Amino acid sequence: MPRRAEPDARRHSLIEAAMRVLARAGANGASVRAIAQEAGVSPGLVGHYFSGIDALIAETYTHVDAMVTQALNAAVAAAPSDPRAQLEAFVTASFTAPIAQPALLATWIAFWSLVTSQPQIARQHDEQYAGYRARLEQLLREAGVAEGDLRHAAIAVTALVDGLWLELCLSPQCFSSEEAGAIARRFLGTVCGDMVGE
Repeated sequence: MPRRAEPDARRHSLIEAAMRVLARAGANGASVRAIAQEAGVSPGLVGHYFSGIDALIAETYTHVDAMVTQALNAAVAAAPSDPRAQLEAFVTASFTAPIAQPALLATWIAFWSLVTSQPQIARQHDEQYAGYRARLEQLLREAGVAEGDLRHAAIAVTALVDGLWLELCLSPQCFSSEEAGAIARRFLGTVCGDMVGE
C-alpha cells in the first residue's frame, strides 16, 4: 500500500470501528478505548488520527451520511426517468440495503442522541438534513407538488422516514423494512395527490 494511502486506510478503519461500537453500544459506549479495542489498535493510535472522541464521532457521522446520500442518489439514478418514480426511489431507498440494515440504523440513532449535547453533531445534523430536504423538495417539485406546499411536504416525508427508521431500530419485530417502504409509497401517493399544483 502506498505510504500516502496508509493513513487514509487507518482513519477509515477507525471510522468503521466507531460505527460498529456506536451500533452496538450507543453513544454512551463509544469511547476512545472501546473504539481502539474494536479496531485492534492502541488508544494512542486513535489520538494520532483524531483530536479526540468528539472529532472521531463527527467524522463518523460525516462518513455515514455520505454512505446514505450515495445510496439515495444511486436509487434515483437507477429509477425510470418519470419524476414520480424518481421521488419514490429516493424515499423508499431508505428501507432497502445498504441503508435499512440494523447496524446502520442503530448508528444513526446514536448520532441523533448526540444532537442536543454535542454542538458539532447538531451543526452536522442541521446541514445534512437541510441537504436532504432540499433534494426532496426538488424531487417533489418535479413530481408536481405545488410550490407553496414543497417545504411542508418535505418536512412531512422526512419525519415519516425518520419515524419508520426509529421504529425499525427499536421494534424490528413490529414490521419489516419492506412494510416500511410500502407505507412510504402510500404516503407519497397521498402527498402527491393532495398537493399537486393546478
